[in-house]
Amino acid sequence: MASGNTFEFVVTDEYEGIRIDKLISELIDSLSRSYIKKLIDDKKVFCNDKNVKASFAVSEGDRIFVDIPPVSMPEIKPEDIPLDILYEDSDVLIVNKPKNMVVHPAAGHYDKTLVNAVMFHCRDNLSGINGVMRPGIVHRIDKDTTGSVIICKNDAAHQKIAEQLKEHSITRVYHAICHGIILKDELDIDAPIGRSPNDRKKMAVVNSGGKSAFTHVKVLRRFEQDKFTYIECRLKTGRTHQIRVHLASIGHPLLGDEVYGRGEKSRFKCNGQCLHAKTLGFIHPVSGEYIETDAPLPDYFLHLIEVMK
Repeated sequence: MASGNTFEFVVTDEYEGIRIDKLISELIDSLSRSYIKKLIDDKKVFCNDKNVKASFAVSEGDRIFVDIPPVSMPEIKPEDIPLDILYEDSDVLIVNKPKNMVVHPAAGHYDKTLVNAVMFHCRDNLSGINGVMRPGIVHRIDKDTTGSVIICKNDAAHQKIAEQLKEHSITRVYHAICHGIILKDELDIDAPIGRSPNDRKKMAVVNSGGKSAFTHVKVLRRFEQDKFTYIECRLKTGRTHQIRVHLASIGHPLLGDEVYGRGEKSRFKCNGQCLHAKTLGFIHPVSGEYIETDAPLPDYFLHLIEVMK
């Protein structure tokens, strides 16, 4: 079990013969493989009180000890980055996030994030529930996904929006372009999502241990010649990578998805998955009114629709 900055584990039979670096990656999924290698190289990893190499194969009954140094918290600074604001009042801010922008700071991305931008725009008016690394952030979308993100300006608003997210009562409609021709005009994908048993860095549709996930898909246009389908996805749940995983699971991965795609080559380049958080609707945390915003499709998305036949 993890305790402070240390991690101890007795190897069970299911992990017999696995490399120690892979074992640690599976047991502590917050650590990257490169960081685990550094811990091993710095002699912070022990098996039965002895330092070992990354390739060391563990045996049942081995006692593993990992000494994780305390992480120094970087100072997150406001940056004057233009924001595409869809809605704003004294409690919430809705922004249209561009492609290739990380929502909140993390290892390797401490600047030029959405948080840096909203810190400059909102000054000290941001919720603090998620800590100094994620002020105002109540939910997020992937770096390469564009579209609507809610920013909360105070803790009361944050709690109310978080409750709606938990209850799946927020309206979230995405537009996407996927590989292949979807024949049905509408379909439901009801399949639980959890960590992939083959790659802990990925999510997958799983038979056990996953969380319920439901996506309603509506076909907007079929591009018969290029074999793509332009779709609308309405989320009834909000699991990590839900749309990307669900579409890949039925054989229609998103165009540009380098993680869940099948390596299919295309003449269209879109720098990551072709996915846009278009419509966002919620009950205002103070007024109680229903607020709905619409994020216009980004230029790259409009261009793809235009050039596909």
